[in-house]
Amino acid sequence: MKKVSFAEFGGPDVLQLMDAEDPHAGPGRIRIAVRAAGVNPVDWRLREGQVLGAHPIELPAGVGLDAAGVVDEVGEGVEGVEVGDRVFGKGASTYAEFAVLSAWARMPEGLTFEEAAGYPSVVETALRVIREVGVRPGQTLLVSGASGGVGSAVLQIARDRGIATIGTAGAANQDYLRSLGALATTYGEGWVERVRQLGRVDAALDLAGSGVIRELVELTGDPQKVVSIADLGAPELGVRFSGVAGSVPEALAEAAGLISRGKLRIPVEKSYTLAEAAAAHIDSQAGHTRGRRVLVI
Repeated sequence: MKKVSFAEFGGPDVLQLMDAEDPHAGPGRIRIAVRAAGVNPVDWRLREGQVLGAHPIELPAGVGLDAAGVVDEVGEGVEGVEVGDRVFGKGASTYAEFAVLSAWARMPEGLTFEEAAGYPSVVETALRVIREVGVRPGQTLLVSGASGGVGSAVLQIARDRGIATIGTAGAANQDYLRSLGALATTYGEGWVERVRQLGRVDAALDLAGSGVIRELVELTGDPQKVVSIADLGAPELGVRFSGVAGSVPEALAEAAGLISRGKLRIPVEKSYTLAEAAAAHIDSQAGHTRGRRVLVI
């Protein structure tokens, strides 16, 4: 099979599309014929060798955590899923023609593989940081870097829970944020005052790592009310860095429910082939994403 791998840490150029042995589903796992794989910031952070609280990477390493596809092998002890089922979920080395998943759910009706691949890590992260920041119904959550995949999920999940949102993003994504129920404003000089004019901030999330931790603490009045998934220096300012996933099966089940109820939709901004994985990483690192980026196999 074809698989994207890297033998040394570095820039996008270390990614190689290579021939590899097919993986197999061990106990409690399933294997899928991958139809699409999600591109997440954690993918290029791990490729660079960043330490994110996860297990150490052993080189050479595959790339990718999220995928959607068709089950073609079921491991020992797995129940409730059969060969031929369409699923989306989380595993390892998903930038490949076949991948083993450790957590999965059946794809909701009406969702394409390309769309489904963009949800697993994004929704798990969104649910986790909303929980960790402690925001409650009736309060207002500020989301810095709100137009990407996690931000898109946060805004919609918050709205479903009765939490008001303020989102910051580039000028081109202001209407997009408003379409997800948020009050919107742009980055750049004066952004803190613009946020203040939109209302009180009870809690804040840093999803972009754009050096705004001090300002988010200033707006909330308490570093305990701020969580970052993108700034490794956040703990130096008393802010929690959230980098370790919670329960992925629970997140997938909640994602499927929200999608089926029409409460969650994350658009695919751009699709790439496996051979274009480096380009996908370059675009992901550049930011300003509206929704998700995925590889189509």
